[in-house]
Amino acid sequence: MKNIKLEEFNKSLKDKNVAILGLGVSNLPLIDYLYKYEANICLFDDKEYEKLDSNVVEKIEKYNLKYYLGENSLSNLSGFDLIFRSPSILPNRKELEKEAKRGCIITTEIEMLMKLIPSKIIGITGSDGKTTTTTLIYECLKASGYNVFVGGNIGTPLFTKASEMNEDDIVVLELSSFQLMGMEVSPNISVITNITPNHLNIHTDMGEYVLSKRRIIDSQNNSDICVLNYNDEIVKNFSKYAKGEVRYFSRFDNISNGFCIKDNAIYRVIDSKYNKVIDTKDILLRGIHNYENICTCLSAIIDLIDIDKAIEVFKTFKGVEHRLEFVREINGVKWYNDSVSSSPTRTIAGLNSYDESIVLIVGGYDKHIDYDVIGKPIVEKVSTLILMGDTKDKIYNATVKAEEKLNKKVDKYIVSSLKEAVDVALSKAKEKEVVLFSPASASFDMFKNFADRGEQFKDLVMKL
Repeated sequence: MKNIKLEEFNKSLKDKNVAILGLGVSNLPLIDYLYKYEANICLFDDKEYEKLDSNVVEKIEKYNLKYYLGENSLSNLSGFDLIFRSPSILPNRKELEKEAKRGCIITTEIEMLMKLIPSKIIGITGSDGKTTTTTLIYECLKASGYNVFVGGNIGTPLFTKASEMNEDDIVVLELSSFQLMGMEVSPNISVITNITPNHLNIHTDMGEYVLSKRRIIDSQNNSDICVLNYNDEIVKNFSKYAKGEVRYFSRFDNISNGFCIKDNAIYRVIDSKYNKVIDTKDILLRGIHNYENICTCLSAIIDLIDIDKAIEVFKTFKGVEHRLEFVREINGVKWYNDSVSSSPTRTIAGLNSYDESIVLIVGGYDKHIDYDVIGKPIVEKVSTLILMGDTKDKIYNATVKAEEKLNKKVDKYIVSSLKEAVDVALSKAKEKEVVLFSPASASFDMFKNFADRGEQFKDLVMKL
């Protein structure tokens, strides 16, 4: 079936002045796409030419593209009809606001996709649990026979696949606060897992961060659905902005309708009546936060799926790479990679997933968030604490405060590299303990991203 909206958009690109801001993974496929439809393309990036990815250089040379590079590249942003911004370049930048006032359309590849496709869209945002919830939804829908596309903040950029998407397909998108800022369209089913302080090194303040998350429901209509965390007051409060159906999930048995955790099982609650879905012992994933992710998944898609097939998914789903990922066992010690944990709340969830004593490797790039909350869980769960990166002092101080309150000591070691951290963990971990690499911080002080950080950790552990 023809997608008339997409065809009209493609035709409109001819001779349009189009800027691409940021030449990372999400925007790279746009270069070929826009060139195909004869747009006048100009590239912007804060990297200098010699530091650009080889794929970008190849396209610049192949298409003879105009570009502005370096720290002040956006000072040349003027006279464009359409701008595709990278999520990391926020729409409140003065250069973008100036172009918007002039009448330029400013968007992202994911927002334009959402505006142009006929498929049902499910969007997931939140501070924690986005990727696991997104992947669970994708797997359950696929098991129930749908043709499903997954993307957004994970996976392959989807805009160039828009022509393949039909009315009966479902598109599942993980959406970050950066992607949601300025967005003028919302998914048909919007999910908000939770909201805790995050990315405050980039967002103006916590208020801006919260409002960016709320954008996922702001453009919904009365036939849409929003799924909210009943235990998170900020998220629960979003219900007053919802135009369509509101669904809740909870890690407690305190809701009259929705999905919750009760008596070591996941239940569906209908008019305060509890119907068991699956015992937690039958779920392959560990941790109450993962049981909560399953409740979230079911709340979003219960009326779309075959529940028996979804249960089979929950019994066999091993999790997403870099999320409490089992690496190997050495002398009775199990090593886990939780590199995705870039905030204290994520690392706390990881700590609470184990009954064993933990050797914790923690620390990284500072996103200007509070670390006091992590002290108590560390003292309660960790035998040996290995600290690295920009946030090491904040986490160290939070732990010392908690030690004084709880009258309990944790062995603490400060290291200067991931290799040194792994070596110390190997020397200190005792049989039946767990070594957990869960940084509670972003990766950008030492690594390209959390995936690079996780891969380097796994490589080091496999060489032990």
